[in-house]
Amino acid sequence: MRTYQAYRSLLGSARWQRVYNAGARPQRLLWASTGTKDPKASDILYVKALAAPFTVNTMPEGTLKALAEHTELGTILPADGGACEQVLAQFAKAGIDIDALAVQLQDEGAKSFVNSWNELMSVIASKSAAIQEPAGSVEAHS
Repeated sequence: MRTYQAYRSLLGSARWQRVYNAGARPQRLLWASTGTKDPKASDILYVKALAAPFTVNTMPEGTLKALAEHTELGTILPADGGACEQVLAQFAKAGIDIDALAVQLQDEGAKSFVNSWNELMSVIASKSAAIQEPAGSVEAHS
């Protein structure tokens, strides 16, 4: 909610409005890989929690199919952040260091994307090498 609030504040700022009026277009806020990992949680937990105008949500195919089955999202993220500060204050009161958690999640997320990218590049290199092999050697690999 805090992230979306900051995003919408930026889009509503006088500075942004000036560049928008000059022809600039906003970059959309991206919620990446919003599949639910916990089998006990709703299969569209994060999709519902992050539904908002001017955003893009990338989700695994299973989550997309689950969303189609549920058909309703419910409420969307409020542009003003809703109760985000009260929720974050409750986390802090419970001893959770929000800033440290944010850094940890960003680091883990970045590493995950780098790993996925490296895996993709490896598969592409492997497939490319297989295509480059002489016709006779393809049978040997079949």
